Amino acid sequence: PTPETPKEEKKEEDNSPPPPLQIDLEGIQHRIEPFPLKEANYTQIWAIPGKVLLSHRPILGSLDQSWYNGSEPPAHATLEVFDLQTQKTKTFPFTITHFKATKDGKKLIYQAGYKLRVVDAEPAENDSPTQEPGPESGFLDLNRLKVEVIPEVEWQQMFEEIWRLQLHHFWVEDMSGVDWHQVKKRYRPLLPRVASRSEFSDLIWEMQGELGTSHAYELGGDYRKGPQYKQGFLGAEFRFDPDKQTYRIEKILQGDPWQEDYASPLQRIGVNAKPGDYLIAINGQPLHKDFSPAQALVHQANQEVELTLEQNGQQRTVPVKTTGSEFPIRYRDWVENNRNYVLQKTKNRVGYLHIPDMGPRGYAEFHRYYLAELEKDALIVDVRYNRGGHVSQLLLEKLARKRLGFDLPRWGQPEPYPADSVLGPLVAITNEYAGSDGDIFSHCFKLMKLGKLVGKRTWGGVIGIWPRHKLVDGSITTQPEFSFWFVDVGWKVENHGADPDVEVEITPQDWAQYKDPQLDAAIEILLKELEENPPQLPKFDNKPNLALPFS
Repeated sequence: PTPETPKEEKKEEDNSPPPPLQIDLEGIQHRIEPFPLKEANYTQIWAIPGKVLLSHRPILGSLDQSWYNGSEPPAHATLEVFDLQTQKTKTFPFTITHFKATKDGKKLIYQAGYKLRVVDAEPAENDSPTQEPGPESGFLDLNRLKVEVIPEVEWQQMFEEIWRLQLHHFWVEDMSGVDWHQVKKRYRPLLPRVASRSEFSDLIWEMQGELGTSHAYELGGDYRKGPQYKQGFLGAEFRFDPDKQTYRIEKILQGDPWQEDYASPLQRIGVNAKPGDYLIAINGQPLHKDFSPAQALVHQANQEVELTLEQNGQQRTVPVKTTGSEFPIRYRDWVENNRNYVLQKTKNRVGYLHIPDMGPRGYAEFHRYYLAELEKDALIVDVRYNRGGHVSQLLLEKLARKRLGFDLPRWGQPEPYPADSVLGPLVAITNEYAGSDGDIFSHCFKLMKLGKLVGKRTWGGVIGIWPRHKLVDGSITTQPEFSFWFVDVGWKVENHGADPDVEVEITPQDWAQYKDPQLDAAIEILLKELEENPPQLPKFDNKPNLALPFS
């Protein structure tokens, strides 16, 4: 008879909880060991058996970053694994956005933009040459995921989540005295009547508006995409000439020629267009009263087009690449026109700079002009239309520097101490479109007594946000979480704004005549201050004589 094979005894799983982790906190600050890694901007650290996974990102500019545009997340991070036994680091042959490891530490999943991939937790010698989804590459086929979306059901869940996020994150627990539960009871019954995504947004705006507080946003979402007509622009202003029956170039906007999207296409080398020239045709299509340059450039954004220009009776055809937006070009043209106007009116005695926001763009704009203008006798700081941000304190700190001395070399100019300190008086211009950190800058400019504030009362919204909550359809909702209090007015900048020292209105008639009485008022104030107290550099005489007394 065949002997019976002995059965393996199954070991019972030990489901008892692990012993509690005891941490000896006494003297822990003296038991720190440096991790033997190169210096970097580490963003994730994940321990696995015998190793540590780490990711670090390069330091990149943030001018083009935005928290609300919903663009694909960048995959700039480098992923590495550090072996605790060999004390060596290996680098994975790809860059990532984020990663997570499995519980046993053998596999990891990483995100790169909108792609997901599963790989071994050890860098492969030869990475998969293909990004096609499948077991070989490890990329997940997200197109296989099918989800039934019932908007009405989504909106119910989103409504509850938006309401709950405000309840738990609003900056003060009592919701500034608003009965938030009663607000929900008032607006929740309206949900069944919502028939479109835009109507849902309107309902949320109305509900959050009950808080009477700034920065309670709801942005984006799963809107049905409509037709898009990508308009091309030439960075110029045209006027129809009835005698020539075509369009005359009235003005070419002056942008930054070293940046493609910040300069008029007509400024490009070889185009040689000038105000007064005629634009006869675009891509061979003649222009006339009923067919303007704007009509000819529909669907031509960022495209190469052929322009037929007439100059001094001679026609020629030149290729140019259009731009998809004139905003940055018109902005630079406006700033430079203001700056040149100030220089002309003050005979080069007063400088000018504009701060469009209090984020990366505004920080860059401030330093672009400040470093060139601070040596003028006085300076105008224009924060009209400032969209807010978070860098106002950095700019105010620099504007508040007072010259205490100078550093004199034998060769070169005296350097002020502190560096980059202003020589003479300051004036700031603000208006009703300056808000958030633009409110804060305007109010603190007065509070710090840096100079007169000219213009109109600001927007009045100084309760900050931390946008990090996406809803199920991709939209973003924000909760006013950080409320500003000031030593002079307490909470009262919110819902009121910063009051100017000198109020100046720009009337519709001023706009029509291209007049800027707010800028004129700032110039007048500074010229008067310069007349009464002109700033002067010291004579730097009485230099030390260090000769020996008996030499």
